Amino acid sequence: MSHVPHNVYEEFPDRAQQIGARKLIDPRFRKLLDSYHALNRAIHRAETNVEPTDDFHMLEMRKERLHLKDEIAGQLAMV
Repeated sequence: MSHVPHNVYEEFPDRAQQIGARKLIDPRFRKLLDSYHALNRAIHRAETNVEPTDDFHMLEMRKERLHLKDEIAGQLAMV
């Protein structure tokens, strides 16, 4: 399996344990992580031309990934 950049654990390396524990007990947080992972994977597939897309769609996906990352950071800060 290839390495997919922007993995949530790489984005928050100091919070890896907290992320793992929280996703086990918080369904809303788990859904947020699932959305982030799915979108991140789609971006990676587009970047590597496995599933190419146009520049506008790529930009929109990246904006959404950043929004999800901000939501994750906010949730982690609340604990």
